[in-house]
Amino acid sequence: MEQCACVERELEKVLHRFVMYGHQSEERLDELLRSVCEIRGQLVAFGVQDADLSVLSQTMAQCCKNIKETVQMLASRHKDIHGSVSKVGKAIDRNFDAEISAVVAETVWDTPERQKYLSETIVEHLYRQGMLSVAEDLCQESGVVIDMSMKQPFLELNRILEALRMQDLRPALEWAVTNRQRLLDLNSSLEFKLHRLYFISLLSGGISNQMEALQYARHFQPFASQHQRDIQILMGSLVYLRHGIENSPYRSLLETNQWAEICNIFTRDACALLGLSVESPLSVSFASGCMALPVLMNIKQVIEQRQCSGVWTHKDELPIEIDLGKKCWYHSVFACPILRQQTSESNPPMKLICGHVISRDALNKLTNAGKLKCPYCPMEQNPSHAKQIYF
Repeated sequence: MEQCACVERELEKVLHRFVMYGHQSEERLDELLRSVCEIRGQLVAFGVQDADLSVLSQTMAQCCKNIKETVQMLASRHKDIHGSVSKVGKAIDRNFDAEISAVVAETVWDTPERQKYLSETIVEHLYRQGMLSVAEDLCQESGVVIDMSMKQPFLELNRILEALRMQDLRPALEWAVTNRQRLLDLNSSLEFKLHRLYFISLLSGGISNQMEALQYARHFQPFASQHQRDIQILMGSLVYLRHGIENSPYRSLLETNQWAEICNIFTRDACALLGLSVESPLSVSFASGCMALPVLMNIKQVIEQRQCSGVWTHKDELPIEIDLGKKCWYHSVFACPILRQQTSESNPPMKLICGHVISRDALNKLTNAGKLKCPYCPMEQNPSHAKQIYF
């Protein structure tokens, strides 16, 4: 973040100089324009024959001199701005390392199978974002074949989301009613929230929608046991319909952030029904890489400065643990308390008879003459009695 702040400071200086240059240029050009207009006005008023040629010559010479000085001044200051712009580029080069191959495995995308996986991931991301035409072009150019059964859900989700952004609830309501039982199995309140938002849109129409709102309230009946309090608030707002909901204690019902919220809820529940993550895997990977890359570059630089090239030889493994925040926690992990290493498929966690858990590598290193003494308690045991744990 410090690198970004440094570049941002240089950029702010450039923008400030651009603004000042624009104001100063306008002022000087306005002065020249007024001077030229005054000379022209004098010539029109008195005529060239009546004017004193010597005075006129001096006036015109002074005007030309002012114009020349202004042009030179503007050109000089414009050149100074070029220097400030170049400082931004130097700040970027100084604070960001464009060469990242040192921390990336060179052969990561060498095989056709891996390239196919990458293309499919990008295509899925484009489908999620509603960029259908771009996804189709990528499929044609990369030769990736996407089954229609995979494409169709994204087409439907994007159509419904686009309607929600236009504050049209009907497609989402139809989808929620069709998938009602599956949503109930997820303990989702999406259908109720959609009916609630449609009811609020009727309230915002004023007293003319009173009867329609009362009739639509029948849709709340299946949700009465779970959302009784919310339904009571909605029905109580009808009392103030004549004076306007915006002038009543129920004005919070008209908050505009509800539309963004319903889009997020729909995306979350729809992805859950389809067995997809809420966020695109590509965007999650990209965000994680942006957080991890500066740390890895710093580590690589320290390793090179101290000439410890053998410390980090496997680029498919990280030399240290990098905290990406709780947002990127998707499954449980276990770090061996003995070796201080995260367990993996080749080095799984093992549960001892006494109940303590260590990694398989630690178990092998602690085994002596066919016996194992737990590092946390004095119990001796047979290493073969340890059982693998699956998280």
